[in-house]
Amino acid sequence: MQADARVDRQEDSGATKMAVMLTIGLFFLWGLANNLNDVLIAHFRHAFALSDFASGLVQSAFYLGYFCFAIPAALTAQRFGYKATVILGLLLFALGALLFLPASAAVSYPFFLFALFVIASGLAFLETAANPMVAVLGDAAGAARRLNLAQAFNPLGSITGVALGATLILSDAPAQGAAAAAAVRLPYLLIALVVLAWAALLARTSFPKAAVEGHAGATSPLAGYRQLLRRPRYLAGVAAQFFYVGAQVGIWSYLIRYAQAALPGITAQHAAWLLTLSLGLFMAGRFAGAALLSRFDGARLMRLFALVNLGLALVGCVWLGLPGVVALVAASFFMSIMYPTIFVLSLDGLGPLTKPGASMIVMAIIGGAVLTALMGLISDMAGTINAAMLVPALCFLLVAAYAHRMRGKGGAA
Repeated sequence: MQADARVDRQEDSGATKMAVMLTIGLFFLWGLANNLNDVLIAHFRHAFALSDFASGLVQSAFYLGYFCFAIPAALTAQRFGYKATVILGLLLFALGALLFLPASAAVSYPFFLFALFVIASGLAFLETAANPMVAVLGDAAGAARRLNLAQAFNPLGSITGVALGATLILSDAPAQGAAAAAAVRLPYLLIALVVLAWAALLARTSFPKAAVEGHAGATSPLAGYRQLLRRPRYLAGVAAQFFYVGAQVGIWSYLIRYAQAALPGITAQHAAWLLTLSLGLFMAGRFAGAALLSRFDGARLMRLFALVNLGLALVGCVWLGLPGVVALVAASFFMSIMYPTIFVLSLDGLGPLTKPGASMIVMAIIGGAVLTALMGLISDMAGTINAAMLVPALCFLLVAAYAHRMRGKGGAA
């Protein structure tokens, strides 16, 4: 019997390792989709002659998909388990990418926005399932460090997405109309094929019980959400995630636009490589953060990073030039630990409320839709893009306030 037990443990360990590896691939894939949007904003702004506010609707449509499908994703995870939820998310992701083909044929900006909404609906399923799945695949004490490590591969996907977009979509002589619309077909077709292949791989792979078990007989999901609404500490985490995601998405969405305004003569394609550098710093910050969180309290470290970013965003706001560009690029390093750290701090101690709790944190990603659009509106009203950087500056101040409140409660992971 002892030999059988050892074999079972070895099989469980092998299943867990494979599950972690495949989950890391998911972080890469949704990073690819998220930051390809930053290229689309610059591309569509010229292709359809849009204002900053109208071009920012790319993120509004995208993050509205997260908001609308986060709770259905949590209910799916509760009923059918994490693995089934992830596969469904990948299929929706691929469908949205394939919709870029008819959207480009129709040369329709609203059709593109709908395709992005469908992509984001799939990503809502992925993030709702993958983030807590990483947290449960190991000991609770190392959850923040493990999630930061997995999230370190997310910016690798982001870098790939921006590089793909800069190479295949943007050009030194930007097109308009049908030619501009056609430029997005190849990258999104490639994405759809990769995502479908990953879904097939997941379907054929055995996962540990923690990743595949549903709880059909569990208490009412709506009762779980009602309980969460009575937890001020949890709700503060949801609010912090709303403002953090708004700051991150806003800075990245308008970095190409900002660089072109701050550095006369730079093309959108060259400015996109500055965004790639920014994402490289973000990835470096994720790996550095995973190491630092093994030694320092997560909330205190996040407070320090948020205050640094407050200063950098203010530099970007008052100095539209090379110093402002450098400040906004550097901000990505210090944004790196915020999303996963807020995620873990918010879910700490929720127990059976973890799945609905994760879905509401994913819903907080709507901050990327609301605050990016607000930044575009401020830019249009002020007549200068740097004025819009007041929004992320305020967001980082609020994240710092949340981290100050939570210090000592998110110990070394």
